[in-house]
Amino acid sequence: MTEFNPSRRKLLKATAVATSGAAIVGRLAPEAEAAPLAQPAQPQAGTPATMSVLLRVNGTEHQLMIDPRTTLLDALRERLHLTGSKKGCDQGQCGACTVIVDGRRITSCLTLAVMQEGHDITTIEGLGTPANLHPMQAAFIKHDGYQCGFCTPGQICSAVAMLDEVKAGIPSHVSTDLTQKPAATPEEFRERMSGNICRCGAYSNIQEAIAEVAGVKA
Repeated sequence: MTEFNPSRRKLLKATAVATSGAAIVGRLAPEAEAAPLAQPAQPQAGTPATMSVLLRVNGTEHQLMIDPRTTLLDALRERLHLTGSKKGCDQGQCGACTVIVDGRRITSCLTLAVMQEGHDITTIEGLGTPANLHPMQAAFIKHDGYQCGFCTPGQICSAVAMLDEVKAGIPSHVSTDLTQKPAATPEEFRERMSGNICRCGAYSNIQEAIAEVAGVKA
């Protein structure tokens, strides 16, 4: 009988290990290909970190270097320190951030600061001063049109611009005749101010203040 060569035994063991290893790799390879490693997102080339914008707020021009994604509300509060406009919902639903741009009210959380370059922006700070109140501010104080005060700057800015809308003949959802100038009525006021929420519930006092400025009965 031929004697078994030890070197042959080692060769057979090595072959068996190599074969089983290849089989395992073959079974794992499809799974590895199906789930490749996630690659980190690459920043887009040429995107500016900041850009220059000239904002005209309450009659004063401000040259700012800001991220182009900055909202007008954040530019007013964080860069110009005009904190009267409040960040409530940050979704344009509560009206606490309302300001007046070119005579029309907007929610400043829903517009970018760079979009308002060249426009006239008025915040609650620009309507009046403690020594010389705007008539709407004085009426809010007289009729106690606020409680916590958080929504008050937006309510006042919205009310001022809203009365200008009525004077300009812009109809609302409750205007009965679209061919005629809308009347300054409590129904019109309530509808037009519905975008400004008062969580304290001072709506009746707010309506009285607006009616006094408009010169009508609440």
